Amino acid sequence: MGRAIGVAAAALAVVTGCTVQAPDGDGKRRSPVHIEIPDGTPSPARTPGGDGAGGGGGPGSTAPAPTGDDRPRAAPRVLWSRGDTGRDVRELQARLRQVAWLFDGPTGTYDESTQKAVSGFQGKRGLPRTGKTDTVTWQRLLGMTREPGKWDLYLMGGQPADPPDPRCATGRVLCVDKTSRTLRWMVDGRTLSTMAVRFGSAYTPTREGVFSVYWKSRDHVSTLYDSPMPYAMFFSGGQAVHYSADFAARGYAGASHGCVNVRDEAAIAGLFAQVRNGDKVVVSR
Repeated sequence: MGRAIGVAAAALAVVTGCTVQAPDGDGKRRSPVHIEIPDGTPSPARTPGGDGAGGGGGPGSTAPAPTGDDRPRAAPRVLWSRGDTGRDVRELQARLRQVAWLFDGPTGTYDESTQKAVSGFQGKRGLPRTGKTDTVTWQRLLGMTREPGKWDLYLMGGQPADPPDPRCATGRVLCVDKTSRTLRWMVDGRTLSTMAVRFGSAYTPTREGVFSVYWKSRDHVSTLYDSPMPYAMFFSGGQAVHYSADFAARGYAGASHGCVNVRDEAAIAGLFAQVRNGDKVVVSR
């Protein structure tokens, strides 16, 4: 009798953990296979004689456990992301403007434009394009830019107003402060509205002192400079408080010819409707 020879069959299961990666945000096709890297969470313990698939250093595995630089690193901490607001976001935006990744603002709000600018900055330097400002992105940006000054942070307005001049405490007053670059509309010591303003250059300075509105002109055009001066409220010769499209477009990168420029058209339209001839104007430093 011949002996029956028993043959044992073994099945090998291989776990790859691969996924298909979509093209990056820059539209370039990357490798269609993305191999996931361990995220630092310990794998469940395996019993001796397990299949050893996917593990590193567990029982039944011949792969050495990761050591030193082979160990996965924690993701950098996120400092700011979309929806955040405040002075730090203003500084981020001001620095992004310095390296030509952002052209609007600063506004102090981490909006879609800021997110896209951060993502572009990250991609250019080989960093993950998250659009969120993490510690690595921030340190790279700090190394490429200078500390922004006050008017870099408030290039397009939004700065807080200083306390009003004591001469603005009574009556109906356009209270203009050259130091904080703001205009308060005040009635009997109460501030009804505040807006950012711009003044004349060193060659055409805005006069300081106490004046009064002597003429209002809704659709005024300067005869001297042939430039529009909508919602003009004249207080000293040819100097007036009025809307400036140039201020709205360039912020404090420009200057007036001596007038008090307002960049918020809706705000000055409302102000124009309230101010009367004879109302006081105080321009102080």
